Amino acid sequence: MFRGIGRFSVNRPWLVIALWLVATAALIALAPQLKPTNDQAEFLPSHYESVRAADIQQKAFPQNRQPAAIGVFERSDGGKLTEADKKEVGEIATGLQGRKFEKISQVVTDPKAVSPDGKIALVQVYASTQQMQDETLAESVGKLRTATSDQLSGKELKFGFTGAAATMLDSQEASDSTDAMVMMATLVLIIVLLLVIFRSPIIALMPVLIIGLVFMVTMGVIATASNLAGLEAPASISAILIVVLFGVGTDYTLFLLFRYREHLREGQEPKEALASAAGRVGETIASAAGVVIAAFVALLLSSMGMLSSMGLSLAIAVAVTLIAALTLVPAVFSLLGTKAFWPSKAWRKQPKNVIANRVGSFASRKPALVAAVSGGLLLVTALGVFGFKAEYDTESSLPENLESVQAMDRLQKGFSAGQSDPTQVYVKATDGAALDKGELAGYQAKLQGVKGVNQVSPALVGPKGDVAQFSVVLDFRPSADEALELVNGDLRDTVHGAAPKGTEQYVGGSTAVLADIQTAVNRDYKLVFPVAAVAIMIILGLLLRSLIAPLYLMVAVGLGFGGTLGATVWLFQDGSNGLLFMLPVIVYLFVTAIGTDYNILMVARLREEIRSGKEPREAVRLAVTQSVPTIAAAAVILAGTFGVLMLADNSMLKQMGFAVAFGILLSAFVMAILLVPAVTTLVGRRAWWPGNRNETPGGGAAEELGEPDADPLVTAGRQ
Repeated sequence: MFRGIGRFSVNRPWLVIALWLVATAALIALAPQLKPTNDQAEFLPSHYESVRAADIQQKAFPQNRQPAAIGVFERSDGGKLTEADKKEVGEIATGLQGRKFEKISQVVTDPKAVSPDGKIALVQVYASTQQMQDETLAESVGKLRTATSDQLSGKELKFGFTGAAATMLDSQEASDSTDAMVMMATLVLIIVLLLVIFRSPIIALMPVLIIGLVFMVTMGVIATASNLAGLEAPASISAILIVVLFGVGTDYTLFLLFRYREHLREGQEPKEALASAAGRVGETIASAAGVVIAAFVALLLSSMGMLSSMGLSLAIAVAVTLIAALTLVPAVFSLLGTKAFWPSKAWRKQPKNVIANRVGSFASRKPALVAAVSGGLLLVTALGVFGFKAEYDTESSLPENLESVQAMDRLQKGFSAGQSDPTQVYVKATDGAALDKGELAGYQAKLQGVKGVNQVSPALVGPKGDVAQFSVVLDFRPSADEALELVNGDLRDTVHGAAPKGTEQYVGGSTAVLADIQTAVNRDYKLVFPVAAVAIMIILGLLLRSLIAPLYLMVAVGLGFGGTLGATVWLFQDGSNGLLFMLPVIVYLFVTAIGTDYNILMVARLREEIRSGKEPREAVRLAVTQSVPTIAAAAVILAGTFGVLMLADNSMLKQMGFAVAFGILLSAFVMAILLVPAVTTLVGRRAWWPGNRNETPGGGAAEELGEPDADPLVTAGRQ
């Protein structure tokens, strides 16, 4: 099949390119716009308590909403606000209210909205929509900021706006600049590395142009699929897609070009060499992409919409890249011919691979030592996993120089830690009857008695009298570990255990959302990890026709996962702040899936050499010598593209960039080049059981099929 696809693409290049251009134009014109979101509540299923609480709030208290933005005012000299300052804040709020910003219903302040130390005054901005992630609302907050700045020109006051809409505006602007920076840095890195490897400007530029086209197609397909599936995409998805597409796409292009160059050196004509290379490498690329797609598809089992959406988006991205690698890349290089390598002449000469040969010789002579040292290194690095601490507030990853972040920090210092975002408790009569005010007062007192609760407001009863709301201010910052533990523990226990009879109770607010996210993620870890591992092992078993090799390959990749996450903990996690809660899932899927690709290449070459009748030591030496150039080049480029994320201001992207880049380098240079060949040597021919049951040294099964390369996966090792 892959040989037929390769020949079609090579012999009809203009048709293939035209089909891609038409598909690109159609998707750009017809696909809906991808709308990322930062609202974590939108990623939870409807059965979680915090989501049901939000539904009750919207129905029973539509007029009682949290402000879309909060203006934080203070003196430039850091002193206490004077009466004149407070009056000035009131006049500013009145002036802003008179400006009538779109989707902003009220801009109000209160003389009592001053911090206990007298240094901060607040202005509340209420929206006419309940969708705090509304783009028009965010734009209005931006205009409101400008208007406030104009009014304060030359005054002793300074200000900053924070809150949901203000944070969305800042994060979107930061995301746009990050995407541009990541795209530029990724392009430069790939071009420079390809130029060093092939010494050809055409090869350095062409993959970037091809993948750029693939990126446009991918975004259109993802937007369409997300719209049909009703999934929201996380705001960071664009930056992640950039590095995945350019990293994986360059990897697959390298697989083809290395094999193409090998056939040219053997004396084949350019078109025949490219068609043969596309046919043989197609199996390798498809298997590599299949493993990655299987890992990403496992995320669809997540109860978190954020992870499900990310899994769908990344699986689509890799699938489109696979199709491009099998069709578009061969078509483009078919038109270029050997001119693609200009001006370098190196493609005509057989490389010596001196360093790779030395590594292969050492691994073949000392397999037990190599396995012990490389495995021990991974184990030691993995010790950092035990110190992992999850951070569930994605807003904490935003750059500290953003206005909304700085304003929130000042607000929380001036008021009680939980004052900026109280937890909401709702009590609803199951029979629709009016609630007893005496019982509600007693209930309030019981909530007030919970350790860690700072203040509980009197019950606010809805118009029908059957629903009451309590605003609960905690002693802790809304996203702090202590707040999540309190809401998920003593507070919810008291809310449900001490409530008036005949009522339903719900705990809502951002802290409750984060607590539910914590519960959902812990559940997902127990489901997604095993399912992804089983899916990858099944694919490996089918590809390698073995039950033994996939087992130690997955153990090796598991060690790589532990080493990667452990190193990230040591580098990024300090005493107070944890790491992004999604990081273990991201590391697990990327390192397991992509790291397995390099192991497949190495194991396939080992199998080829052993099946040809070579002694184990010689087989290891040859396999490592022939595979290292491809694995090293692909890993350096892929790790570099993910490493680019470390240039972002967003701490989440920095953590992700380091973790995946480090994991890929571990997978390539420690696992694929050292650990896997050493363990395969120690296991011997049993590694291929039961697929080797009819084989004999010197040929066997392969010869029975009529050609040495009868096993399509054997070709993978020749990259």
